[in-house]
Amino acid sequence: MTPRRAAELRRWAVYGLTILVLVVIAFSADWPKLQETFLDPQIFKDLFPEIVTVATKNTIILAALAFIGGIVLGLLLALMRLSSIRPYRWAALGYIEFFRGIPALLTLILIGFVLPIALGVRVKELLPFLGNYGTPAVGLAVVAGAYLAETIRGGIEAVPKGQMEAARSLGMGHSRAMRSIIIPQAFRVMIPPLTNEFVLLIKDTSLVFVLGVAAADQDLAFFSKSAVQENFNGTPFIAAAIMYLIITLPLTALSRHLERRGATSSRRRTPGTVGVVSPNVVPPTTGPGTPNDQVWDG
Repeated sequence: MTPRRAAELRRWAVYGLTILVLVVIAFSADWPKLQETFLDPQIFKDLFPEIVTVATKNTIILAALAFIGGIVLGLLLALMRLSSIRPYRWAALGYIEFFRGIPALLTLILIGFVLPIALGVRVKELLPFLGNYGTPAVGLAVVAGAYLAETIRGGIEAVPKGQMEAARSLGMGHSRAMRSIIIPQAFRVMIPPLTNEFVLLIKDTSLVFVLGVAAADQDLAFFSKSAVQENFNGTPFIAAAIMYLIITLPLTALSRHLERRGATSSRRRTPGTVGVVSPNVVPPTTGPGTPNDQVWDG
């Protein structure tokens, strides 16, 4: 038997086993009980329109605010990580490792409860224009910034070194070259991973329940939890899952499309051409040493 034929038989065996497992589950499940507990049509109907006009809206707004804050913070941290000044690199590395190493839930508690007690500082008072979104949005942005910093740093390092050299040869200063040449090209490379980060951030909004929110500020997870406690039925969880999928599936499809488009575009380009950026982001290193390609002068 040829290797190709053996691989084909193994694949069909996996297909058959999967179908068999699904059939066993389908015949073993208590569908009337499942429908009564998790798929009650009347409870599902009663969730509308609030699950869309309140919970879904708040989830999207929270994720968008946190993502914008995370991008700004991540860009600053990425430039600090690429700086030639060691204290900048050490400070950025310490921040990134700390907030990537602790649960996001704990970060929200630190921002929402520990910070006001320890320093008397409340996010809602510092950023009144954000209203009730301020504290959870800042907490999520603090976490997102730590992850986005490494994504942005990898994107900057993916820009060929010759781009900076060409910009400097045209008389641009280092800072201007970073702003006008390197960072725009880096963000073009980073669109797919940034989209994935935004999807993860949407799901992380489910953690803001720990801060306690008013009915008008509930996200999808908090809204569904409150509805479950009110109806003693799991249908709201299924409804919330459907709404999460409606939000995230188009974004993940967009991310895959951008990845395919970037890969196709890179194959059509000639290596070494000025102005061309490789779509493959260099995996970020964890050490505090200065990267070889792009270095920010601070």
